[in-house]
Amino acid sequence: MRILGVASATAALALGVAGQALACNISEFKAEAKCDGDKGVIVVTDYDASATPAEITVFLENNGADAKQVGEPQKVKGSADGTTVTFQEAWKPNATYRVHVKAGRVDNDITPNLVTQSTACKKEESSTPTAPASPSPKPKPSKSTPASTPTPSASESTSSAPAAPASNAPSPATGDSNLAETGANSNTGLIAGVAGALVVVGGGAVYFGMRRRGAKAGS
Repeated sequence: MRILGVASATAALALGVAGQALACNISEFKAEAKCDGDKGVIVVTDYDASATPAEITVFLENNGADAKQVGEPQKVKGSADGTTVTFQEAWKPNATYRVHVKAGRVDNDITPNLVTQSTACKKEESSTPTAPASPSPKPKPSKSTPASTPTPSASESTSSAPAAPASNAPSPATGDSNLAETGANSNTGLIAGVAGALVVVGGGAVYFGMRRRGAKAGS
């Protein structure tokens, strides 16, 4: 009987140790920030071989306080190979998340808190505006000397000379061209005076000659 009692106690102790070994532990949970294409996700893996049902809740932290809860709590049963649950979250680089696990006797946070990568899943487009293409330089005006105005030839100047304005004085007749050439400065007056004197002298000579004839005839 004593031997049977010792054997029973040994078996119970062994089962207790084995049960403790298979019990859920917070160290069997792991949280990671990953990328699903261009989208961010938070993946929690449960490595609890006892397959104890667990509930996972994720919170975004800000200055040591919960800023928001990410999605809804998710349930998971662990395995030796690991069972994962995924939370869709467009996390930002270097953000902090608190992951809480509640499974059996476990009601703790995964420590340390999850800190995301320093590079986002989707690269942000540069906000720097693209410099506009430089406009093509405008052609500068030529500084060449303007073509000089051609000087009209002698024939052109003669033909293009304006006609003299018509004079109001009557133009002399063709036959009076010689008279027009004699003006006040010519000898016309002197000649006329001499001719008149000659006429008078000739008339006097004729008169005296006739008287003398008549006198001779009467004697």
